[in-house]
Amino acid sequence: MTAAAGNDRPVDGVTGEQAADDGAGRTPAFDRHVVLDQLGGWRGMLDASLPTIAFIVANSLGGLRVGIWSALGTAVGVFLLRLVRRESVQQAFSGLFAVGIAVAIAAYSGQARDFYVIGIIRNAAIGLVLLGSVLVRWPLVGVIAEFLAPSHLGAMATRSAHPPGLRGRLHRASAVLQPAERHPDTGARATDPEPECHWRDDRRLVRAYGWLTVLWGAVFLLRAAITGPLYFQSEDDDATVLGVVSLVLGIPVTVVELAITLWVVARLHRHRAPAPPPAG
Repeated sequence: MTAAAGNDRPVDGVTGEQAADDGAGRTPAFDRHVVLDQLGGWRGMLDASLPTIAFIVANSLGGLRVGIWSALGTAVGVFLLRLVRRESVQQAFSGLFAVGIAVAIAAYSGQARDFYVIGIIRNAAIGLVLLGSVLVRWPLVGVIAEFLAPSHLGAMATRSAHPPGLRGRLHRASAVLQPAERHPDTGARATDPEPECHWRDDRRLVRAYGWLTVLWGAVFLLRAAITGPLYFQSEDDDATVLGVVSLVLGIPVTVVELAITLWVVARLHRHRAPAPPPAG
């Protein structure tokens, strides 16, 4: 999804609702780059996993109470570290909030396995939503991909100045997700050009995004299908196996999914990218 042509983008820290009218009766459009600035990337994924790792280790060594305080302490530490370094705290805050709910449930029930119950429910819900979006022909992977890196721009299809192979695809993806340059005088970002046709009118795009959405939805449901039975089998004072399996099915599997998604999206960009001008 792209911003409407002719609209200026808001400057940092100003949303479309907060921005003032530009004097010509136009309000700056919602800026996808403001959202991108808040994404934690690989660092965010790692930060989100640290409280769970701390809980698994501390709970197995010192029991539930030690595990709870270790998870909370780690989440608070990650949040404060990002705050001190003036980095985006959105993911750290979300992680702190999620850990707070998880430890509250575990503390209330007195069972370590309840630390993971929210994650199990979340995986099942996200999986069902993803698969449901395919049925209504609005595959969510496509919605997100076209919002973050519209395929008609063709940026991920550019081969020049990028190394070959998977590293090159990751490099191109990183370049696409960088905020656009600002105008030196006005501070406004350049506006994306309008596509010749909406991505949902391109059957190849819809089909590819549909399969990618099925992949992500199936993985979320697989996580719930594996960790759900482990939750019910876990002893009241020990959920180490459940925690380890949750971690293994987390970042490592997500990295593989992202690699596959970036490879497919790069090919889709090449499919829709404008033809290069003739040489000479």
